[in-house]
Amino acid sequence: MGKCLIIGAGGVAGVAVKKCCQNSEAFEEIMIASRTKSKCDKLKDELDGGKTIIRTAQVNADNVDELVALINDFKPDVVLNLALPYQDLTIMDACLATKTHYVDTANYEPTDTAKFEYKWQWDYKEKFEKAGICALLGSGFDPGVTGVYSAFAMKHYFDEINYIDILDCNGGDHGYPFATNFNPEINIREVTAKGSYWENGEWFETEPMEIKREYDFKSVGMKDMYLLHHEELESLALNIKGIKRIRFFMTFGQSYLTHLKCLENVGMTSIEPIIYEGKEIVPLQFLKAMLPDPASLGPRTKGKTNIGCIFQGKKDGVDKTYYVYNICDHEECYKEVGSQAVSYTTGVPAMIGAMLVMNGTWNKPGVFNVEEFDPDPFMEALNKWGLPYEEDFNPTLVD
Repeated sequence: MGKCLIIGAGGVAGVAVKKCCQNSEAFEEIMIASRTKSKCDKLKDELDGGKTIIRTAQVNADNVDELVALINDFKPDVVLNLALPYQDLTIMDACLATKTHYVDTANYEPTDTAKFEYKWQWDYKEKFEKAGICALLGSGFDPGVTGVYSAFAMKHYFDEINYIDILDCNGGDHGYPFATNFNPEINIREVTAKGSYWENGEWFETEPMEIKREYDFKSVGMKDMYLLHHEELESLALNIKGIKRIRFFMTFGQSYLTHLKCLENVGMTSIEPIIYEGKEIVPLQFLKAMLPDPASLGPRTKGKTNIGCIFQGKKDGVDKTYYVYNICDHEECYKEVGSQAVSYTTGVPAMIGAMLVMNGTWNKPGVFNVEEFDPDPFMEALNKWGLPYEEDFNPTLVD
């Protein structure tokens, strides 16, 4: 039994909070804190009456002093950061100051450049070791479950893994001409950035959406998918034995890409501030305000997601392939926790990561990515808490 401070009150936090309450044996008490306290209170009102005690608070996650005061007041066993990636470092600073374990789902990214990498957070390794506390990075789905899948494949099926292709397919339809399934600002920055993949010890950069493949996803069907840069490529390249190449592909429909290209062409996806009627605004932040809130897509979204990893490598000198993936149904997620599957597939692993750090299963001083721990307890928890995995030992490979 333990106490968890959850920072953030968006779609992913909503799922994580509800999953913590389902898992009341592990989460005796939680506090939901966000810049907008009314969002936290709404979640509390929905869930009050269960075994988990729920508290709420207002906090500015950009302010280390406010965070430290809140942590000292609540005294959680772990802080689960479900705020924006721009706020990772201030929350890590507050955890260091209070000697509190830390878990997040996405790596740090500065507000002024669309560049996300682990360097900034990995630089905290020695500080967390000295403080005797654990920071678990990227405990969402991708990154997160994809790293656990990689460690699981390595532990049970391979002596060495040479090739990893991570495939993220969202076959859901929300009925809007254009909307994003998670934070629009983060989503659009990710998609409009240059792609990259890791091969033979080097990074290769591609133009946005330059590399396209088609893949037939179980329960979804044939989809166009595009090579993107994604943060777990960086950690898996270091942590998986024998690796020669890692790529990340995500599916996009033609309507989404057409709208995005048009918005990009007129400058609406830019993160460079402009002056409008005497005020400085960031076009992408203005666009975010115009788009549907991803948390509102739940009741409208139909279809399934299919996210997983295809591995090629060797076992006992023999070539081997293995595909492990999860299929998640948008409508089933909405029935269970009132969200669409994209928030669900991130919120469930966030709860699991916090649980494993809190109960000591995954806990050692320093800064770690998920694949650096024993994958089996996490895989068991995925089956138990709503993201069961499926396996294929003869998958179609991506060329």
